[in-house]
This record gives sequence, C-alpha cells and structure tokens, in this order.
Amino acid sequence: MSIDLEGLGRKIKAAQHRQHRVLDAALAPLGTTIVQWDALRAIGARPAASGHELALATFQTDQAFGTLANRLEAQGLIERRAGEGRRIDHRLTPAGAMVLDAANEVASYIRVQLFASLTDTECATLQVLLDKLLADAKSR
Repeated sequence: MSIDLEGLGRKIKAAQHRQHRVLDAALAPLGTTIVQWDALRAIGARPAASGHELALATFQTDQAFGTLANRLEAQGLIERRAGEGRRIDHRLTPAGAMVLDAANEVASYIRVQLFASLTDTECATLQVLLDKLLADAKSR
C-alpha cells in the first residue's frame, strides 16, 4: 500500500486531540471538563447503568470511571445507589442534568465550528469511512 498509514493514524489522532482541546476549553466556564461531560452524557443516556457499563461507554477502565464517579458524586452531579448484587447504579441529579444540558449546547456549537470546513457530503463520507473502519475493528 502506498499510503502512509502511520501518518493517517496520526492525523486521526490529531483531529481528535484538537476536538478535545477546543471542547475542554469551551466547557471550562461551565465548571466541567470533556471527561466529566462524557460521563454525564453516558449516565444520562443509560439511567441505572453500572460503573462497568459506563466505563465501557466512556472508553475508561472501571477504576478510572469509579474515581471520576466519586468526583461527580462529591460535586452533587450524580447519585449512586446499590443495585443488584455488587452492582452500583448511577443516575444524574437535577444539578447534573442542568450541567449536561448546558454542556451539550456548548458541544453542539463546537462541533459545528470544527466541521465547518467540510461540506455536508464530505461529512457524510467521513462518517461512512469511519463507520467502516470501526466495524472492521470490531470483527477482529
């Protein structure tokens, strides 16, 4: 293959890093970070999810997610309750839901800005290609 796959991989990582830096800076005035927002988003989408399920959804280890959940609980943004067996269920508090809503608005605006240089057709093509790449990775 004549394509520089290392360079391609680095460009994908650079694009992701740029998105994270810009989004993290935009979320700071709300008193949250991209990692916290991602956790709130996952909890909001999966009420009563376990820590393990949420760790998988946020690309973290169980231990890292547990530490993050401790911080979110201390801030009053989530509550955790005993579930079935050793399972701990996670839910947003009203304050957590407010932070999530505000952060979603900021993130939506940032995404529009980050993809502004691409046409709708280019965005759709990129989506298809990334879906294909990720589907291939799941089969291995």
